[in-house]
Amino acid sequence: MKKQFLSFAAAALLFPLFSADANTEHDAFLDAEKTARYGSYQEFKDAVEKLDHPLKPYVEKVYWQRHPDIEHQSEIERYLTIYQNTPLEWPVRKAWLQNLQKKKRKAAFINNYRETSNSELTCTFLQYQLDLGAPEKAIMNQVTELWTVGKSQPEECDPLFSIWRKKGHMSQELIWQRITLSAQGGSQSLLPYLKTLLPKNEQYLADFYRKVRSDPSAAAGMYRYKNKTVKEGEIAHYGIKRLIWRDKTLALKAWEKLDKMFAYSDEQKADVYYTFALALASSGHAEARFWLNKVPKDRQDRKLMQWQLGNMLKTQDWSGIVAFFTGKENLSLGQQYWLAYSLEQRGDSERAKVIWQTVAKERDYYGFLAAARLGLPVELNNQPLLVSDKLVDEVAQAPGFKRAKAMYELERFTSARREWNYLTRTSSEEEKLAASKLAAELDWYDSTIYTLAQIKAWDYVELRFPFAFQDLFERYSKRNHIDVTWSIAISRRESSFAPDARSHANARGLMQLLPSTAKYVNKGTVSSKRLNQPQTNIRLGTEYLEYLKKKNQGNEILATASYNAGYHRIKKWLPDEAMPAELWIELIPYRETREYVKNVYAYRQVYHTRMGREGNILAPILDMKMGG
Repeated sequence: MKKQFLSFAAAALLFPLFSADANTEHDAFLDAEKTARYGSYQEFKDAVEKLDHPLKPYVEKVYWQRHPDIEHQSEIERYLTIYQNTPLEWPVRKAWLQNLQKKKRKAAFINNYRETSNSELTCTFLQYQLDLGAPEKAIMNQVTELWTVGKSQPEECDPLFSIWRKKGHMSQELIWQRITLSAQGGSQSLLPYLKTLLPKNEQYLADFYRKVRSDPSAAAGMYRYKNKTVKEGEIAHYGIKRLIWRDKTLALKAWEKLDKMFAYSDEQKADVYYTFALALASSGHAEARFWLNKVPKDRQDRKLMQWQLGNMLKTQDWSGIVAFFTGKENLSLGQQYWLAYSLEQRGDSERAKVIWQTVAKERDYYGFLAAARLGLPVELNNQPLLVSDKLVDEVAQAPGFKRAKAMYELERFTSARREWNYLTRTSSEEEKLAASKLAAELDWYDSTIYTLAQIKAWDYVELRFPFAFQDLFERYSKRNHIDVTWSIAISRRESSFAPDARSHANARGLMQLLPSTAKYVNKGTVSSKRLNQPQTNIRLGTEYLEYLKKKNQGNEILATASYNAGYHRIKKWLPDEAMPAELWIELIPYRETREYVKNVYAYRQVYHTRMGREGNILAPILDMKMGG
């Protein structure tokens, strides 16, 4: 089952991607684009006239962005009509609106405006409507929405807000609403201004809110509640939910007093109970179960139930797990697995077996574990993707698809994905399947994976778990003495095989290596460009996996967790007394790392089975111990 899989992104970095004819075709586009950027209007028009290329509208986009001139109004508006809602529209529309704003072309601005998150343009739109005699009430309602946000708005909105305020639309209720939005997650730098809008006897509330935002322990100072008003109660309610994550002892003591001080509604109390339960359970606090039990049934979601499970697993309270989870509906696979495990621990093997048999039918970490426990073969539940050739051809001929393909070939991956997202966003489910088939044939791995996930088409296993860059993974995994299913599963989890993937932490490429990690492994700086090259990324990523495996005495579970959270952090999580490996995985303190390890091992099993290998790769976990 060995193939040479190379995406456009990867192949372009290893050898020329398209034929001489395709090169010529793309060269013609690039020349026309350059003309649009630097040439005259006539030169641009001549270049567009001669061009026969899927990206022809991008040439026009370049020119109209740079030259949104009034004398070309009809051409620009025609372009905006043709490409409305595509990735081509907004860059041109924004430039056009800004020019109309500059020229004070009010009617044209109103006619060309479309709903946007750009507050400056929205305020101009509303102002121009007022200027031209639009009904004031409808406009003022929209101004209210613009004003009542937790951040500062651009100065272009000030004249509109001034009219709105003079007309009597600002109320104390709205002011308090905006203070609340600003304090609770918005821009707290706005609070000094909003404070001036409150009556003098309430201005201390804005200062108090700001204090609680920066230091939640202030909510525990009972002397601060001078008047015991509803607004003071709201600040206390906000602060105590923040404080529980920072100082649990202080928060618990403070809530006893606050609960008596303010007449909180059942909904507000349930909100506190839920937050307390989550914070306490996630840290293994002794009072976690008490607060978990206080949460109303309608607020006991899967997240909370998972922490309830984790809390009882820590104490190995098998009877408690059986009592809590037996009879509950819609249990997750993990909750079902551990309910069966708890039954087994209590000697009820028959009931445990029945539950495990159900779980083992699923293509999932817990499904594979259950199959290993029962000695059953793993179930991949793969379905072949059946979609008509006619529909595939129709999607292939869609302008959006052609534009995406050309952008991929030109290594403009951000633009390619924008076009792809537009294509799939405006497609039916069947069309999305056809698009996924096309993407798979072109080795656009991440586009295939994300599109199938969009429509929850989980059972097209061969498309969702492709043998991407297989020769490279095999070569460097062998060189670094690690199993290829491990390295490819890491990449599938990290980047969905997007060579240019980049995280918020600046991890890059297929295996999401931080530049600092790459430098350490490489014994020298590695440029971002090289980190995006599949060959370099896989070479360094597999070397790093080998390094982590050695650091963890050959334990690939710990090495996998270390890849996500760091070696030194993982060492702190090991218990003093040995515990079953599957239990340790379930109790990893960081949710991200906990789910990461499960996903990587599930993906390893999928690739293990897809490669024609026998056995269950998770089976050794059942006999493994951690710590001690």
